[in-house]
Amino acid sequence: MAASSDSDTFTTTVYGSRFAAEDLPKHEMPECEMPREVAYRMIKDDLSLDGNPMLNLASFVTTYMEKEVEDLMTESFSKNFIDYEEYPQSADIQNRCVSMIGRLFNAPVNEEGAAAVGTSTVGSSEAIMLAVLAMKKRWQNQRKAAGKPFDKPNIVMSSAVQVCWEKAARYFEVEEKYVFCTPERYVIDPVETVELVDENTIGICVILGTTYTGEYEDAKAVNDLLIERNIDTVIHIDAASGGFVAPFVVPNLEWDFRLEKVVSINTSGHKYGLVYPGVGWIIWRAPEFLPKELVFNINYLGADQASFTLNFSKGASQVIGQYYQLIRLGKHGYRAVMTNLTRTADYLSDSLQQLGFIIMSKKAGDGLPLVAFRFDPKSKKHYDEFALAHQLRGRSWVVPAYTMAPHTEDLKMLRVVVREDFSKSRCDQLLCDIKLCVQVLDQMDKESIKKNQEYIHAHSTHSGKSRHNHPHYRKEGHSLQGKTGKTHAVC
Repeated sequence: MAASSDSDTFTTTVYGSRFAAEDLPKHEMPECEMPREVAYRMIKDDLSLDGNPMLNLASFVTTYMEKEVEDLMTESFSKNFIDYEEYPQSADIQNRCVSMIGRLFNAPVNEEGAAAVGTSTVGSSEAIMLAVLAMKKRWQNQRKAAGKPFDKPNIVMSSAVQVCWEKAARYFEVEEKYVFCTPERYVIDPVETVELVDENTIGICVILGTTYTGEYEDAKAVNDLLIERNIDTVIHIDAASGGFVAPFVVPNLEWDFRLEKVVSINTSGHKYGLVYPGVGWIIWRAPEFLPKELVFNINYLGADQASFTLNFSKGASQVIGQYYQLIRLGKHGYRAVMTNLTRTADYLSDSLQQLGFIIMSKKAGDGLPLVAFRFDPKSKKHYDEFALAHQLRGRSWVVPAYTMAPHTEDLKMLRVVVREDFSKSRCDQLLCDIKLCVQVLDQMDKESIKKNQEYIHAHSTHSGKSRHNHPHYRKEGHSLQGKTGKTHAVC
């Protein structure tokens, strides 16, 4: 058969071109161009091998937005958010979002009516990095002023923290002091937390919705103990997931700036803030908790602007998407969505309990709208939660299995995140498949289950075929996952 020639570059159809008979470039930029229709179709076909986001129950990240806001975001793709002079309205929209979110978190309002100091970020990871930097610098300034050593900062947090907290401590040279979970307790113990504080503590992290079980840590108890014992340290609230849930489902829960010791809060717009991936928020109680030396005034393209972010240029689309959701839904709309999600999570929890699972997460709004569950040891299954997760993957569901935080006796669990597009109908489909998968596993022996897991991992999961992790960095031994076997959970 004759080889394709240049005349076959593009014919009447994409699949009649020579490009359809060649490998897509993977390592080196091609010498010649290809028609835009062909490039679009080839990449679209390649991406079709990705999983279905709606069946990914591992992630908190938003997978549905209305067409109108998608259009708004598309129209703003070319805007460089940092150019305040050229795009002043986009910058002002960020300030409006900071003000709205600050008020939602009960930030004190000054005489001019300003409620908060804050900024948008790429996500909660960047927001947490900025919060840790601010706490560290403020602590150092206080130590320097008192003529005391300032070279050994530490931070107190749960061993169930998301990996970004480990990164922040490692990157900014802050010692990690962990409050370990137990087989019966999956959040911090307030007394143990406060007892870990010493003169070198820059702050305490309290999580509003832990990654594993969604439970809210008791910020008020920690706050009250600090005041009672006259301990001079501050609290940062990691509200990455709970920041847009708790104010609408449990408005009387005191976790935010109503507490005296809370000085900063981060939240993810792209989780229960209902925006596509790429936006987070960090809010400070008042300017004194964000040291001036961390904020840079930059004259860029003709306009003076204050900047406190880890990156510089970024698109305006995600911030605009957040503003749309805030004014489109309002408090009533967010309350309706979050109440529905809580009801669905409670329904799933009750149904799984009837199937014999032990429920590890909270219900009725006392935690995030998710369900964490595990097998009852009394059932004496000859397979574990990871086997069920692999079996569900064969049905296209991504339901993650995790090994819990250290000191929980290697407790294993499964977790389903209930997002906006996870309706009761889809919930019923999941329950049917869980029953089916359990029945199949019950009928298999250990050796068959092991072989089946190996096959699914190698051929049905993307991690089994992953090539993006350089061999030099595999099996690290410095993180909580590397040291203890804890799974760094997906957010």
